[in-house]
Amino acid sequence: MYQALYRKWRPRTFDEVVGQEHITETLKRQVAAGRLSHAYLFTGTRGTGKTTCAKILARAVNCQHPVDGNPCNACPACLGIENGSILDVVELDAASNNGVDQIRALRDEAAYTPAAVAKRVYIVDEVHMLSTAAFNALLKILEEPPAHLMFILATTELHKVPATIKSRCQQFAFKRISPKALSDRLRYVAKEEGIPLTPPAAELLARLADGGLRDGLSLLDQCSGTDGELTEERVLEVLGLTGSRRTAQLLDCVAREDTSGALAILGELYQDGKDMGALLGELASLVRDLLVRKTAPEGGRGLLTGGYGEKTLRALEEQFTAAELVQMMLLLQSAQADLYHSSSRRVDAELCLIRLCDRRLSDTPEGILSRLSRLEAQAAQGFPATPSPAPAVPPAGESAPPPEEPQPEPEEADEEEPPFVFAEEEDAPPWDVEPPPPPVQAAPPQPEPPVAPPPAPAPTEPAAPADGAPTWAGFLAALKGLPPMVDSFLRNPASVTGVFEENTLTLWTDSDLTKSFLSRGNTPALLEQAAEAYTGQKRRAAFQVGKPPQADPPSPGKADNFDDLLALGQQFGNFTVK
Repeated sequence: MYQALYRKWRPRTFDEVVGQEHITETLKRQVAAGRLSHAYLFTGTRGTGKTTCAKILARAVNCQHPVDGNPCNACPACLGIENGSILDVVELDAASNNGVDQIRALRDEAAYTPAAVAKRVYIVDEVHMLSTAAFNALLKILEEPPAHLMFILATTELHKVPATIKSRCQQFAFKRISPKALSDRLRYVAKEEGIPLTPPAAELLARLADGGLRDGLSLLDQCSGTDGELTEERVLEVLGLTGSRRTAQLLDCVAREDTSGALAILGELYQDGKDMGALLGELASLVRDLLVRKTAPEGGRGLLTGGYGEKTLRALEEQFTAAELVQMMLLLQSAQADLYHSSSRRVDAELCLIRLCDRRLSDTPEGILSRLSRLEAQAAQGFPATPSPAPAVPPAGESAPPPEEPQPEPEEADEEEPPFVFAEEEDAPPWDVEPPPPPVQAAPPQPEPPVAPPPAPAPTEPAAPADGAPTWAGFLAALKGLPPMVDSFLRNPASVTGVFEENTLTLWTDSDLTKSFLSRGNTPALLEQAAEAYTGQKRRAAFQVGKPPQADPPSPGKADNFDDLLALGQQFGNFTVK
């Protein structure tokens, strides 16, 4: 009769237990030294070896010929406990024996000495399922048991075990088995069973097992019935995970901002019976894997869920920034939370996809930061140059004409205008008078243009202002070497205005977002260096939101129209006041 791999390859000694050396070594030393406790509490996730270690410990304390703390598995005691013929070692399922009556019967039976072995051992699995009355009935015998009695309790939910039970036991926490240890064990079992398992497929099975060796062996057992070599693609196909490829295609449409393609894939999955909540969960799982690889490329392989191949993850990872992945994860989590209260789950899933594809639809701070991160990534790689009109290509065999030198624009001749005549009416307002041009005169000789001095060599650092009073315009004119995004913000007067104060360069921004963008990273240090090079003294860069304070302008006073008229006449030189 065929036996499942996880039962066939269950460890029989402490040395065969994988990934729990911190527990097995302690138990071996206790057995070898005879310093055993009367009660043990094994905690941890499923498939990590709690029940296995409990059975090994039950055999080890009753073994007639122990080997360095391990049971020999050959003496009558070990063989009888293993095949269940010795009734002094009892394994109980607390899920089906959780009443107070069962615990009272166990307590009454525990008083009798064992018949065939040295210690009577009770292994209580899933002990957190006991009722409150059952826990209370267990307390007294657990605290002061007979010398021949030992309790081994196992649970996956430690928080449900009362503190009075924990304080009476030695507690051992079983941790999840590392993917590398799982992969090595799976390859060993596959080699012994004659299963052609490739190393990438073993790593995939180890990630899918989520730290449980029993789950990994069950998955290997399920995939072992295929013909030929058991590859990574074959594992995904046998386990029914090929749908994850459609999820990867859906995320690829999001990366390319292909809304129509994403909605088409969503429609196909909906017609195939895919649950919209499960689909968003798979998308969130894939985005989470990409975020782990993006932020922890070296040590994050063991944190992946394992539902996607290495090539798929590498191709998708290069299309997103970390800020975009964070924003997508928050959007997917919010959509998943709202989906269970929605009357139209498909519409909500479509709206979520549309917002993922078109990042302009997200007005949250995370969405804005994700778009800024995209611009920064493009700036780091260099923005695409603006295409300039291509020059005309001459026919074959003809040389291109030399470029035409720019001709100076001809000066416009002064047009003749009627002579200037003032209005004689005293009540005519001066602003109704059209300013006439001066009379036609011979054009004065034009002075020769001054000879331009030879250009000075470009300074390596910004020059200090000539009059000693630094200005923001002069600072911008001498500014160079900053990142393109920062430089564009500084040169936009609607976004940033700088004011030079004593030992301080204060940048007044239009919003908190602009302030946070300019004040992060090494941008303040770069601005302080540029200000020092411009003014010749060290200045600290400060950031404020709003408009810079200005001096109050002088009051205009009462307007005098006659003064305006007099100034207009003096401008043209043919009007005097008598």
